Amino acid sequence: MRRHLLALLVGLSLVNAAGASTLPERLASAAPDADPAVIGQAVAAMQCATGNGMAPSQRLAVIDYSRPSSQPRLWVFDLERQSLLFRELVAHGRNTGELMATRFSNELDSRTTSLGLFRTLDTYQGSNGYSLRMDGLEPGINDRARDRAIVMHGAPYVTEDHVRKFGRIGRSWGCPAVRLGVAKQLIDTLKGGQFVFSYYPDSQWLSSSRYLNCTQRTASR
Repeated sequence: MRRHLLALLVGLSLVNAAGASTLPERLASAAPDADPAVIGQAVAAMQCATGNGMAPSQRLAVIDYSRPSSQPRLWVFDLERQSLLFRELVAHGRNTGELMATRFSNELDSRTTSLGLFRTLDTYQGSNGYSLRMDGLEPGINDRARDRAIVMHGAPYVTEDHVRKFGRIGRSWGCPAVRLGVAKQLIDTLKGGQFVFSYYPDSQWLSSSRYLNCTQRTASR
């Protein structure tokens, strides 16, 4: 009996060890249609920021601009529960591309999307309704976000009907615009110091980003 109990405990420990996973793996499991590599980079960038002194966040938004705008490419995660909260369409800038995003910029009046790691700020009522301010954290990549009024907001051109009519959703002036029906709930989930990670396989950004090429190792949760 004692031998059987010992064997059972050993077996359970092996199962637990085999089932253990990192935060990127758990988030990828919660969003099976997202690219696990992109989620891994988002988590790495976030952990680099918090490992170098920024306050931790409770939620993480990941936008994969390598996907067409006709497909969901925004995922919002609850980091404490390691669960998926939103899976949504999201617009890119008018001068970033048509169906596919191809060009990114940090320049004023460029009407393009910016890449990299952002931190959310406060909300306000503007010309696009209820909106969420964001700070771009990467010098030369997205740090003009506030000057450019790059915010998250709802837009009538982000709909499945628009995709059916035009083959893509509409485009913003560089803002990550979302469906009107989900905008307030999504913005309230992300306001107040959460991280937003905007991805595209841009070789210059990938090789130069201080958050993707971190100077301090930070362990996965």
